[in-house]
Amino acid sequence: MAATASAPTVDAALRILSFLGTQRGPVAAVTLARALGLPRSSVYRLLSVLQERGFVLHYPDSRRYGLGIASFELGSGYTRQEPITRAGHPVLAALVDRVGESGQLAALYGRDVVYLADERAPGRPVLVTDVGVRLPSWLTASGRALLAALPREQVRALFPHASAFGASGPPYSYSRLRAELVTTRARGHAVENGEITEGLASVAVAVRDRTGWPVAGLAVTFPAGQADASQRGDLVAEVQRHAELLRQRLYG
Repeated sequence: MAATASAPTVDAALRILSFLGTQRGPVAAVTLARALGLPRSSVYRLLSVLQERGFVLHYPDSRRYGLGIASFELGSGYTRQEPITRAGHPVLAALVDRVGESGQLAALYGRDVVYLADERAPGRPVLVTDVGVRLPSWLTASGRALLAALPREQVRALFPHASAFGASGPPYSYSRLRAELVTTRARGHAVENGEITEGLASVAVAVRDRTGWPVAGLAVTFPAGQADASQRGDLVAEVQRHAELLRQRLYG
């Protein structure tokens, strides 16, 4: 009986998460109640539980709710398992063959990126981006591309204070990240220059789902001193083209 009684509650909670996952930013509880046809009191109660578990974030200033870190981790777990990795491998291999530089496919996992696929070009050095490796998202090109594609409120929720950037590695701040992401959005792709491995640079583009939400970052890494502005532009164009190809394979 208890399992039967709880089924509507579970269904309502999943509907709330599904609805939040299709929005471009946080929404008000009243909007959730109206869109899902649920009593407002039930929505507030469920949001409280989901917030406690980290699946939902509350933004007090705007009285709105958005997806939390636990939802990102759940989504990242899905992407690491099959669809994106399976579809991404041949696209990544084609990209590497085309540009002659090593490439990576990564997804967000909380504040980090996890590498789903890594393809090394002939004659290029082994990188630290083996499959399963986690790196700080704010330092990598893939991570910056993914963060730049998120709503600004979501990025702020991921990095609410200085300690979110960790004690190891070069000092970083939210204001520096915000400036980097503004530039990335305006430029249309992310860059990283020697921050992961000295002498190597990367460019990356976010692969988005049907709603525009970033699901993976596609990147190539190359010797920083061997690519002029024109060559970098060619690399970016190829990464963008293959990111669109991967999007089409995943979502049509």
